[in-house]
Formats: sequence, C-alpha cells, structure tokens
Amino acid sequence: MISRRKFIQIGSLASASLMVPRFLKGFEYSPPLITGNNKKVLIVIQLSGGNDGLNTIIPYRNDIYYKSRQQIGIKREDALSLNDDTGLNPKMKGIKQLYDDGKVTIINGVGYPQPNRSHFRSMDIWQSASTAKDIVSSGWIGRYIDNAADGTNIHNSLAIEVDDSLSLALKGEEKNAIAVRDINQFHNAAANSYFKKIGSHKEEHEAHLAGYLYKTLRETTSAADYIFDQSKIYNSTQTYPNTHIGKRMKTIGSLIISDTETQVYYVSHGSFDTHVDQKNRQDKLFENLDESLTALIADLRQNNRFQDVLIMTFSEFGRRVAQNASNGTDHGTASSMFFIGGSLKKPGLYNNLPSLEDLDEGDLKYDIDFKQVYSTVLDNWLQADSKLILDRRYDNLEFI
Repeated sequence: MISRRKFIQIGSLASASLMVPRFLKGFEYSPPLITGNNKKVLIVIQLSGGNDGLNTIIPYRNDIYYKSRQQIGIKREDALSLNDDTGLNPKMKGIKQLYDDGKVTIINGVGYPQPNRSHFRSMDIWQSASTAKDIVSSGWIGRYIDNAADGTNIHNSLAIEVDDSLSLALKGEEKNAIAVRDINQFHNAAANSYFKKIGSHKEEHEAHLAGYLYKTLRETTSAADYIFDQSKIYNSTQTYPNTHIGKRMKTIGSLIISDTETQVYYVSHGSFDTHVDQKNRQDKLFENLDESLTALIADLRQNNRFQDVLIMTFSEFGRRVAQNASNGTDHGTASSMFFIGGSLKKPGLYNNLPSLEDLDEGDLKYDIDFKQVYSTVLDNWLQADSKLILDRRYDNLEFI
C-alpha cells in the first residue's frame, strides 16, 4: 500500500500529463488495429469558439451574402479568388499559394444532424465523434490509440496535444494521449528523482489503484525522456512567428522531422467566438494561423516530409448567416474544413458552398457529416479500421 502523501504526488504528475490508461481496463488486452508500418502524420487544428465559415470561404457573387452582412461582408476585390463564384479570406495568403499549388482541399458545409449551438456540447460531439443525442466519454483519436498494435507506440507517444491539458478528442477508453506544451518543462518535471525512484519500484502492490498509478508514472517518464531526446535531434533554421500558434507549430515540426513515432498532433487556436467586432478578430487569428502554417510547411518541405503530413482544421460550429448588431455573428451550424498536404487526391473545392436561400432557422444546412470526414482520415490516412473507432461504417470521401 502507498501513503496518502505518495498517492497525491504520483497522481498529480500522472493526471497532468499523459498516456493514462483507464482504471482497470488499462491492464486488458486489446486486439491490434494498425500495423506499425504507417509513416503518415496527422495534424489536427481546432479552431475553438466557432469559426465563421462564410467569411472564410466567401460567396462573393451572392447578393444574399452582402445583404445579410452589410458591415462585415468581405468585398469581392479583397477576397483571394478561388473561382468565379468563391474567394478565400484575404488573410490566408500562404494558404492561397498552397491552394494554387494543389496542396489544399476545402470541404464545405460540414456538420451533423440536429446541430447543437452550445460551445461545450457541440465540441464534445465533434471530439467524441458521437451523434447529437448520445453522450460519449472517449474521443475519436483516443479510441484510435486504444486500438494501436503492439510495437507501434513503445514510448507511449502515438498522439500528442501541444497544450497544458488534454482534450476529450484524445482520451481513449483505455489509454490517453500526451498533453505537453513545453517539452523541457515536461521533461524536468518527469525527471524528478522522487518520481524516477517511484516509477522504477518493482514490488507487487495489493491495491489496484496503486498499480495503476505506478504504471502510469512509468509510462509518463518514458514518454518524457523520449520526446525530450527526439526534440533535440533537429534544430530548425526556419523562422516561425513568435505567437502561441507559431510556437506550437515549431514544436510539431521539430518532432515530425526528428522522426518521432507520434502519428497525431493536436493543437487549438482561437477563440473564434466573434459576437463582437468579428472582422478584426478573425483577421488577426487567420493571419497568425497562416503565418505559422507557412513556416511549418516550408520546414517540412525542406526536410522532405510534407508528402507524409496531412493538416486538418475544424471548428465546433459555424456562425449565423446574418450579422448581429455588434458587427459580429452568433452561433450557427455548418462550416468548412481545410485539408493541407502533399498527397491530396482531390485538391481544390471538394463541394459547393451551402445554399443561402435554403436555411435552417437562419443557419446553413450541413451537406457532409463530419464523421464521414473522420472515417476517411482513419481508413485512408492512418490506415485504421474506422468502424471499430466510430462504431459504424460511413461512406468515405475521395480527397485522400
């Protein structure tokens, strides 16, 4: 048995970090789902707060758009033209260059049936890959980790969220991903001599919870050592923006180029909850994102890794079609997803924008269920069995 003091010390480190198997279930055997031969990397960028899709992908030949947004509508001459009818937000110049180069796919009208307009509930739906009526306590990436084959994740770092806390998306039924914002700080905490001593303790423990904590601690320190060592392999000469998202992209880039075993990286950017003064707030967020992605992709290309990387953006919902009285927009439904990578099969606009004439109580109607997108990424990029992770088979799309 362990003392209450030791229990608290071990538990605090374990809960703050990483690869925490679910109590009891962490000791069960799970059949392998992936083979370990896949070198593909997925970067998920969460646009937190509900990004306005209509000022991201702009229907600049649609009169309804400008009548609904007399103050905040983006002028046709300012938008970055994608085709005769559609433009890109003017702050996405780097992404536009990639689009012209055939490295961007934009999927419009992504959402789900019976949409929820609450930030928290809708984000839970997206992160867990559940329906609007079901409550699921694990995330789609976490369940992917649960089913990883033996040998693919020897350092417990198959997925990393570059942040201080772990999102639902990366929490599995048996195992969790790693949450680490500062690699050096994380390594120093895990390298504490007290935790090292506890983690190497071999004796049998009578209590299940004690065994769970010791196992978690061993996995934590192993992951911390491994990520710290890998991060030192490659020292980028690329200049990244000195912003929150820029620093996170630099961390991700260094780990990818160092051939870390991590297959999924997850990062949040925002808040895009633009009820007030939307144009200025969204412009700044897009500018920061665009500059950071431009630096990351230059780094990946310089090191011949871009073809192995797929970048995906999503938001918990879009915004309403009509602007509000504060030159902003309120919570809506469907929005657009971006996919950026060197191996896209169908670059460009994957489908048309949702109709502005056929609305659902003033909101856009979704065209593609986001779980179809997840299924496609799981099956065609991560080489997993999406049915085991999403609990049913979806019709895959054709962009990867």
